Amino acid sequence: TGILDPKIEIRPTKNQIQDVIAEIKKRIAKHERSLVMALTKRLAEDIAEYLTDAGIKAEYLHSEVKTLDRPDILNKLRTGEHDVIVGINLLREGLDLPEVSFIAILDADKEGFLRNETTLLQIIGRASRHIDGTVILYADTTTGSMNAAIGETERRRKIQAQYNVEHHITPKEIRKDIRPSMLGQISPEEDETPLTGNTNAIVKELDREMKKASRDMDFERAAMLRDKIRKYRG
Repeated sequence: TGILDPKIEIRPTKNQIQDVIAEIKKRIAKHERSLVMALTKRLAEDIAEYLTDAGIKAEYLHSEVKTLDRPDILNKLRTGEHDVIVGINLLREGLDLPEVSFIAILDADKEGFLRNETTLLQIIGRASRHIDGTVILYADTTTGSMNAAIGETERRRKIQAQYNVEHHITPKEIRKDIRPSMLGQISPEEDETPLTGNTNAIVKELDREMKKASRDMDFERAAMLRDKIRKYRG
């Protein structure tokens, strides 16, 4: 696609939420999506509520959100039902979000697992699927992790830009089909599979498969199995 790694800015934490709101609204005007990374579950919920009050279609996503609801929330972000998702660690979801052009990393200078070099690079990578990908780190100091993540991103951008020039590549927008819903759907194969035998035994087996799919992060299959269990139980 020729898309470069995102541009990165550092901005002070003073009035950071108002700044984030302004940046999100810029993306809404262009039909693009945003992610906001907070440090705690409570903060993620509070920010999502604050953004909603500001007229932004916001939702939060953290470990207390039911596993099988997560893909649906992310799908709604892609379809535009949500403008922004506020999360803590969205790295584990394993989904491409090509509509996301902006990521705000709050309290980027709070060193720790959620703000170390590796995690920052992974978060930054969430905006690398969009031509206009931009990441803003809100911080009052610049940590070693921030410097390292920014330096590595800039190194990649230079290599990518040089490669594009040498091979006459013009960056192209990534288009990825959006399914009507990632939850509440049962594939024809799953739906047509006859359910015969002992009810408890079948439900137990389906439940085992559903939990395994969830552990494997195959949330779509887990959701289909969940709905099949519901259907079988009547």
